[in-house]
Amino acid sequence: MTQHVPGPHGRRSGSERPASAREVSMRTESGAAEAETEAGYAVLSPELHDGDRILRCPASGLLRGSLRRAGVPIQERSRLDTADQTLHIVSKPLDDYEDLAVFAGASTAHHDTVSRVVATWSAVTAPRRVLLASPRSFCAGVERAIEIVERVLEDRRTPVYVRKQIVHNAHVVDDLASRGAKFVDELDEVPDGATVVFSAHGVSPAVRKEADRRGLEVIDGSCPLVTKVHSEAKRFAARGDTIVLIGHAGHEEVEGTMGEAPDATVLVETAADVADLDLPDPERISYLTQTTLGVDETADVVKALRAKFPALREPPTEDICYATTNRQNAVKAIMAEADLVLVVGSPNSSNSVRLAEIPGRAGKSAHLIGDTADIRPEWLAGADTVGVTSGASTPPGLVDQVVAALGGLGEVTVEERAVTRETIHFGLPAAVRRQTG
Repeated sequence: MTQHVPGPHGRRSGSERPASAREVSMRTESGAAEAETEAGYAVLSPELHDGDRILRCPASGLLRGSLRRAGVPIQERSRLDTADQTLHIVSKPLDDYEDLAVFAGASTAHHDTVSRVVATWSAVTAPRRVLLASPRSFCAGVERAIEIVERVLEDRRTPVYVRKQIVHNAHVVDDLASRGAKFVDELDEVPDGATVVFSAHGVSPAVRKEADRRGLEVIDGSCPLVTKVHSEAKRFAARGDTIVLIGHAGHEEVEGTMGEAPDATVLVETAADVADLDLPDPERISYLTQTTLGVDETADVVKALRAKFPALREPPTEDICYATTNRQNAVKAIMAEADLVLVVGSPNSSNSVRLAEIPGRAGKSAHLIGDTADIRPEWLAGADTVGVTSGASTPPGLVDQVVAALGGLGEVTVEERAVTRETIHFGLPAAVRRQTG
């Protein structure tokens, strides 16, 4: 699918005709000087109003990150007026568009810094092609977990606690917290008898026992595909196997899975770790994996395990989840054509981190970003084609914001590359269905 996203200043008529940068700059320098203050902040806005004319800056989100990294406090507004602030306007003609502007307001204290930031972003204005990987963003397990918290919040007058982040994305957690969810690290932070939601990453039997002992009302948000791995761990341990769990130490999913059979499970992270394994019965070994691992790296670990333990037994179906695999295949489908790959996701999201590693290993410039504010202008220098994708716990709106921000630097042509279509849906827990039925 291909679509065109105009830059910020296509031809307009009437009140939406963009003012010229020269005209605005002159008006600002003469008319706004008296309004300058020593207040220590910069002002960002997607619109600059000069009388009845409007100059637009969809790239204001990009400036936000640069100014914060430079230590400049920011005040954001829905619009700026030329009489309000000292403004720094930089324009660059682009094809058939009128003035392509990147702008911000600044008090005297940050004049030079804001000028430098605006000029840096103006230097990378250019038309670009954006390749959108598909599938991207929310998977069925993430959608289910978020909906569980939303429904419980709607149904309860008492506080709703969530153990750990419901999914690994700061924007999701902040949104749910703003609606009343109380996120805690451990159950000892939850009052006796309160309602607690377990995260999508699953929990160990020890956590469940503690919740029972404390009389907590538990709503389980564990992804069904994580629950499947837990079931396999219990079954493999019951038949007397040593379980080799492939995963990342400290990840909540790994801690929950190992808790199912702690005395029978060993953890390996890389193929190199396999060489150090000394297991009691080489004829009775099974392996399991974290659901969000890199497919290629995991295959290397399994290959090393088979070489050392020929009798190795595997799970009946793949443990790396469909969403992780699909998103990795999708980023592979766009990275060959991309000069730069942006992966939207939080740094504690395993599947998002894996997506950024894939093009990096192929020698491509690739970066994991939380949102538009993390994008840096030097990444875009010479990048005519930008690949964009996101992890399974990333809200789709964050990807839309990235594309819109790139459109603030010039006309963007968007092409979506789909490798498959996801139709999986997971039902809600019975307790939630009863409460909201």
